[in-house]
Amino acid sequence: MLNEYLDKVEFDSSNPEPRCPCVLLLDVSGSMQGEPISQLNEGLLAFGKALKEDNLAAMRVEVALVTFGSTVRREQDFITANQFEPPTLTAGGMTPMGEAISLALDMVRERKDTYKKNGVAYYRPWIFLITDGAPTDVWQGAAELAKLAESRKSVAFFSVGVQGADMNLLSQITTRQPVSLKGLNFREMFVWLSQSLTSVSHSQVGEQVPLAPPSGWAAV
Repeated sequence: MLNEYLDKVEFDSSNPEPRCPCVLLLDVSGSMQGEPISQLNEGLLAFGKALKEDNLAAMRVEVALVTFGSTVRREQDFITANQFEPPTLTAGGMTPMGEAISLALDMVRERKDTYKKNGVAYYRPWIFLITDGAPTDVWQGAAELAKLAESRKSVAFFSVGVQGADMNLLSQITTRQPVSLKGLNFREMFVWLSQSLTSVSHSQVGEQVPLAPPSGWAAV
């Protein structure tokens, strides 16, 4: 069932473009306090700015934001990139990653239902997970659902491990190889993400788009 917000969304002639949805799934647990959360916030600002610089991406890319720390929080429902204003995040709490992954998958399903209901074409949705730890809740069921969705091409699930992340565990959550962030290069990572989403938004729906390698921000 669609939540109240999505059920009221209207896709009218002011923006007839196909949509490229992306859920940012961000770890804001206590270990992210200090410089990590500060750099993450700076990266989000760069992400929003870069998307708005491309007119087509600004109308086609849709961003949603889920954080997990003290609670799992839907910070931002899907909104077109031209309207996206990143919140200032704070860190604290544990790492309920399993619950957060489940919420992100639910949000993707809800959004796709909205597109279909309104006759709007869409690209394969992205979920982009960033974490510096390991789940403190039950995560295996959510991981299986994520891998199943990926295998069915219902979603493209990416994971990035910040220093301290359990990379072996991340490799069990998604079929894609997780990437390690070099230092706190969140800004460079988000610029890469915005460029990748922009490339997808300039393609035809269903077209395979080669992504640039994560050079500069990913640790080898």
